[in-house]
Amino acid sequence: MNKVFFSATEAIDDIQDNATIMLGGFGLCGIPESCINALVEKGITGLTCISNNAGVDDFGLGLLLKTRQIKKMMSSYVGENAEFERQLLNGELEVDLIPQGTLATRIQMAGMGIPAFFTPAGYGTEIAEGKEIRVFNGKHYLMEEALYADFAIVKAWKGDRFGNLLFRKTTRNFSTSMAKAGRITIAEVEELVEPGELDPDMIHVPGIYVHRIFQASGYEKRIEKKTVQLNRPE
Repeated sequence: MNKVFFSATEAIDDIQDNATIMLGGFGLCGIPESCINALVEKGITGLTCISNNAGVDDFGLGLLLKTRQIKKMMSSYVGENAEFERQLLNGELEVDLIPQGTLATRIQMAGMGIPAFFTPAGYGTEIAEGKEIRVFNGKHYLMEEALYADFAIVKAWKGDRFGNLLFRKTTRNFSTSMAKAGRITIAEVEELVEPGELDPDMIHVPGIYVHRIFQASGYEKRIEKKTVQLNRPE
């Protein structure tokens, strides 16, 4: 099967209204910029987005929030987006805030085919409401279910035509698990190479998990905040 697509627009063409989408990256690091822009242009609505973060007002998932294309956010950190805050406080956006370790593990379990697991995180808080509680070795745990998505969209540093992916440093944080948890996984890469050019020992996501891949360009690679420190005389 040919996995290579020519553009983000082509790769996300069959994503429809009300889809559930996982989007990789950590903060603004390693997010699939090209696919997010293509989703904005496509204009689909009612999306449930699963991501570590909600972007910022003018970048990342913040673009989809601005155009009101997201119905529900499932995230662990949302502190850099004023539009997100406004929609949440006005009851315009459904939000499921998940402890970061729980979010990562729910995605990982989906990729491993494990339907649920027990964790102490969230016990005794609102997060535990409606969830099964068990006691192991005298400690309370709540059950969390694996988290799946219709589509998982990730950005990698390099990939080959078979879909094997190589990430750089922290950009692999959520992306490697998400790539295994989507029913259809789409990967955008900075460099698309021929099979055999990637060192097998360096591959982070085997191509068997990836259904579509394309090479993009023009990445901004922004960060949430820039901190500048003046050099102090010794």
